[in-house]
Amino acid sequence: MEQAQLERSLARIAHEIIEKNNGAENVCLLGIKRRGIPLANTLHDYILNFEGVDVPVGHLDISLYRDDLTQISETPRTSGCSIPVDPSKYTVILVDDVLFTGRTARAAIEAVFSWGRPKAIQLAVLIDRGHRELPIRPDFIGKNIPTARNELVAVKLEETDGETAVDLYEL
Repeated sequence: MEQAQLERSLARIAHEIIEKNNGAENVCLLGIKRRGIPLANTLHDYILNFEGVDVPVGHLDISLYRDDLTQISETPRTSGCSIPVDPSKYTVILVDDVLFTGRTARAAIEAVFSWGRPKAIQLAVLIDRGHRELPIRPDFIGKNIPTARNELVAVKLEETDGETAVDLYEL
């Protein structure tokens, strides 16, 4: 995907969020660290532009909630979570760049529940590449990219990588 395709996908996701939730008044966006954060901010801007609603935006660092924590590091570091509202009053939309096994989404759900019980949790992903290991399905998808397990989907965003694109690599 090039920048224009990525922007169209995010605009479509924003419209789908508004439609599925009958507006955006009771929606909170939470970007999953790293690339989910700028994606959540972009969705916020689109929703504000389309609906005129300034939805709350926060972020999650799910490092301490992962089920493979010991494989990542003996002493994982977290930059914390920021949920700007009481989740019990909102539909929380988790935003991430790539959905693969479902383990990151599961960890994000657990992180949200540590803050409170939201009305609902929905999942928005830019890329769904398949190969789920858990029964996780996104509510909003920018693009389905069927992949082999030996391939890598690399989302690049201006805010984190200096360019905007989605590339597929063979490992």
